[in-house]
Amino acid sequence: MGSVQIVTTILAAAITAVAVWLAVRAVMKMLAVIRQGQPAPERFTDRGARTKAMLVETVGHTRMLKWSVVGAAHWFVMVGFIVLSLLVLEAYFEVVSPTGGLPLIGGLTIYGLATELIAILGTVGILVLIAIRVRNRPTRPGGRSRFTGSTMWQGYFVEGVVLSVLIMGFVIRGFKVATDHFEYPVWATPVSHAVGALLPASPAGVSIAALVKIAISMTWLIVIALNVTMGVAWHRFLAFPNIFFKRDPRKRAGSGLGALRPMTSQGKPLDFEEADPESDQFGVAQVEQFTWKGLLDFSTCTECGRCQSQCPAWNTGKPLSPKLLVLSLRDHAYAKAPYLLAGGGKDLTGEEKATAAQLAHVDVLALAEADKPLIGTAEEGGVIDPDVLWSCTTCGACVEQCPVDIEHVDHIVDMRRYQVLIESSFPSEAGVMLRNLENKGNPWGAPQNTREDWTKGLDFEVPRVGEVDDFEYLFWVGCAGAFEDRAKKTTRAVATLLNEAGVSFAILGEGETCSGDPARRIGNEFVFQMLAQQNVETLNEAFEGREKAKRKIVATCPHCFNTLGNEYGQLGGEFEVVHHTQLLAHLVATGKLTPVQPVDGGVTYHDPCYLGRHNRVFAPPREVLGSAIGGGSGDGRGGAAVDSGAGRDSGLVEMPRNSERSFCCGAGGARMWMEERIGKRINVDRVEEAMSTGAKTVAVGCPFCSTMLNDGVNGKGAGEQVEVVDVASVLLRSVKPDTTAGQQAEPVAG
Repeated sequence: MGSVQIVTTILAAAITAVAVWLAVRAVMKMLAVIRQGQPAPERFTDRGARTKAMLVETVGHTRMLKWSVVGAAHWFVMVGFIVLSLLVLEAYFEVVSPTGGLPLIGGLTIYGLATELIAILGTVGILVLIAIRVRNRPTRPGGRSRFTGSTMWQGYFVEGVVLSVLIMGFVIRGFKVATDHFEYPVWATPVSHAVGALLPASPAGVSIAALVKIAISMTWLIVIALNVTMGVAWHRFLAFPNIFFKRDPRKRAGSGLGALRPMTSQGKPLDFEEADPESDQFGVAQVEQFTWKGLLDFSTCTECGRCQSQCPAWNTGKPLSPKLLVLSLRDHAYAKAPYLLAGGGKDLTGEEKATAAQLAHVDVLALAEADKPLIGTAEEGGVIDPDVLWSCTTCGACVEQCPVDIEHVDHIVDMRRYQVLIESSFPSEAGVMLRNLENKGNPWGAPQNTREDWTKGLDFEVPRVGEVDDFEYLFWVGCAGAFEDRAKKTTRAVATLLNEAGVSFAILGEGETCSGDPARRIGNEFVFQMLAQQNVETLNEAFEGREKAKRKIVATCPHCFNTLGNEYGQLGGEFEVVHHTQLLAHLVATGKLTPVQPVDGGVTYHDPCYLGRHNRVFAPPREVLGSAIGGGSGDGRGGAAVDSGAGRDSGLVEMPRNSERSFCCGAGGARMWMEERIGKRINVDRVEEAMSTGAKTVAVGCPFCSTMLNDGVNGKGAGEQVEVVDVASVLLRSVKPDTTAGQQAEPVAG
């Protein structure tokens, strides 16, 4: 060992020791903070499925590859980070000896070839990611970026380190080539040999370059250890457990979509008959009242901004950004941590749990952070502004796009629950809706004895449960389908089509009440459970004696469809629930409904959030529309061509934002009953996109979407040019062109 190697060895050992000590300290701090969260025992079930899901999502990069270029580049960088860690390890042998290398595998040609290829592709990948970050920088002209609010220096720092480490790997190999100490042939390591041709034969150069590589790597570790909230770096380690512990490992995408998590206290579902606000947690009022998985979510955020780029609130000038909300909660949790770790915290009555002695040595900044309300205006020093909390439509775009499975919607609703149930603090206009749900069983406050009025004028009898001996489907009409004029046309169209196809069905009539979706998503779990338990009892009675596979429900409202199918199971209601577009697609495909009259003027389809993203129902509505547009000339499974362009006279024309990236109508999350006072109206933004396709008909599969898009069309003064109509009504026009106006959806008045 020469003098150069002695110096490089000592320096490498010193910086490594410092980095490892700081990293261990940082990991212990992160674990301590995450453990402050509430229990979540359900996260430890299905470990085999969780392991499989984690490996599929990380190794397969299934979430990232939805964005093809970014996903491919990130995959090569990820693989490079993991595999080329071996080259960092090898550098410790090279600082000691210019001819050093990894034992056992270091001399294998296949190892040299594999690491060379990964280094080349990793270099290309990181350059692509740097270019994308620069192109989308927040200060660029042309509007807000998905990186707005991200800590940009951290991103550039991490990417710069990765690029530097990759370059130094080629430099080390180049010096080995120049000194004739390189084990691998030219064909396996062409870039290394090319670099070696440019470098002098210097054994000391190998050790010095190896020291530089170690120093860069350990500097990175030191920096992230001193910045435990540096998610852009820490996600490399935290993404694996965060994906492993996601809500439902069986879901390939959007684990936090569909059903909401039930309200829990100390890890157990809350029983409202016995719950006491002084001893049971009602929603989230303090950051430590999130589950430990919630705190892990906040720590894992990569600040990539994919959630932000897809959020309808953010894209229409609202203060909500799912990314910034998560970052605010993360920063608050870690700033408050010294106070919590000293034993501080408020009990459920608001009393301080720690003694004065315990808090005596807590940093004053941590104490100040502890005094901040979780929800409050800037003047109140709140962590999350009320306008942020109430801007969410719970559309799930953030959850769908997040590459590390953060469950934004659950966290937002948990905070809403405390505000509604304990503070009685929510947008005033929503109070009318909640009172109507409690007193009338529907958000419009319509008399219960008018639930069956939609059946008037039909030329066939609509059977009621109890009046018929047997039926295949229970037709869940829903509040909108029973009371809202435009939605009643959809209800009549579906009933007419089911009757035409010979499907035996029955309705509950006045026995039906609201599914509870708007109450649950605004945060009023008490009203939701009151309504849901009543419905579960009614439905169980209607299906008495039937196995689950024969307890079939068809619903026209995706919110009812989601609630009955995904959430009633939490209350003992197990049913097979289908959306009406799924059933209609089946009836067309099996020849029980035959479209005969093509629909003219071009059709575009708007994916409802709770049908598409939340429940992955994308194809059936398009199959129905394809058959209707083709007038039976197709194969019954979407025979008409699908075109992404505009200006066609006929055919299904897709909007730019469709399927899992569909843009919300603005009505979800109980926003249907709240005024939209900030920024551009979400429904107007969506209507403009629909109109840009040139289609004369905007097909929907949700009564909320119908209302919002109709209002948007009227607001644009385009009621005479564009019609918003349900998929069922489009099909009915094709199946029965002579359908009476009472059964057929009518054009929107201008």
